[in-house]
Amino acid sequence: MRKYLKFIALLLLAALILWLFARNLNWAEVKGSLSRADWRLLALGGAIICAGYMVRAFRWRTLLAPITPASLRELFAATTMGFSAIFLLGRAGEVVRPVVLPLRDPRVGPSASFVTIMVERLCDMMAVALVFAVNLLWFRPPAGREADYAYVRKAGLVLLLVIAIGIIILALFKRYSKLFIPWLERRLSGWRFIPQKVREAFTGLLENLARALSVFVNAKEVAQIIGWTATLWLAVTATTWLVMRAFGLTPEFRDALFIMGWALVGSLVPTPGGAAGGFHATTKYGLTTFLGVEQNQAAAIAIVMHLSYFAPAVIFGFYYFLRSDLSIARLRQLASDEAIEQAVEAKKIKVGRMSEGT
Repeated sequence: MRKYLKFIALLLLAALILWLFARNLNWAEVKGSLSRADWRLLALGGAIICAGYMVRAFRWRTLLAPITPASLRELFAATTMGFSAIFLLGRAGEVVRPVVLPLRDPRVGPSASFVTIMVERLCDMMAVALVFAVNLLWFRPPAGREADYAYVRKAGLVLLLVIAIGIIILALFKRYSKLFIPWLERRLSGWRFIPQKVREAFTGLLENLARALSVFVNAKEVAQIIGWTATLWLAVTATTWLVMRAFGLTPEFRDALFIMGWALVGSLVPTPGGAAGGFHATTKYGLTTFLGVEQNQAAAIAIVMHLSYFAPAVIFGFYYFLRSDLSIARLRQLASDEAIEQAVEAKKIKVGRMSEGT
């Protein structure tokens, strides 16, 4: 019941943000902007996004390689099904991707699937934050927008500093995790005001993070992961640039990076519809405030950009779902908190046995 209430609350939040996004728009002009868009450029952007989902599959296979082989076809299927779930359910759909892969490829265990997804999300967050922050340092706003941009530039400097500190902390944590986690468990055990389940969940999360970071020990694998990650976000930026060009704008590539960053900020809002509302509002804000785009045209661009990012995954995801023997009930069961905890516990036991054997 609590999950349904949370979903309804997020659905209402999405509706509220979309209402704020749309309330001052002239929808006749928005429709006119949509009708004038160059659909050849939009189709090319959609094809690039499809390639981007294949790049995600290649990167996922690289992350799984030290643990188990995996079928590229099944990785692509699980990836598109997962992003379809994110579009429909919001961030609650994140769990679908690591749940579906072991069902489609029995060689991949649930624990390996979940841990590698954790690494993937870490790679994406660091890459996007780094590129957006660096881009903020040399982005040039149009005349008359310098005052608005000054605060954003400062935010870019702060973000770069936070990224640097985060990398240092993660490196130190990975190096000393075997000492730090047991020490933390002993300290937390004395804090009776914190429920035991909360303490175990927190230390379990740290153990999973330490295992996830172990992927970055091999220099060749690190180079491959960096290469796939850079290729992925180059594809997303190229699609962003093509969407802007399709609506008659003449952006530079750094402008597309800047708007992509605003779109991803909005994607942090965990609403159904693939961050519906938040994505549209922040994308429109970036276009109007810093690039001087008229608000109705900016709204049309935001709508099409959102569809460009998600529509290919939804099409492929539904195709694979319909061709599989998975049911909504089965996915719900496997995506439950209990199933995830069992997968994590199985991973702990496996790692413990491996440690005893060395």
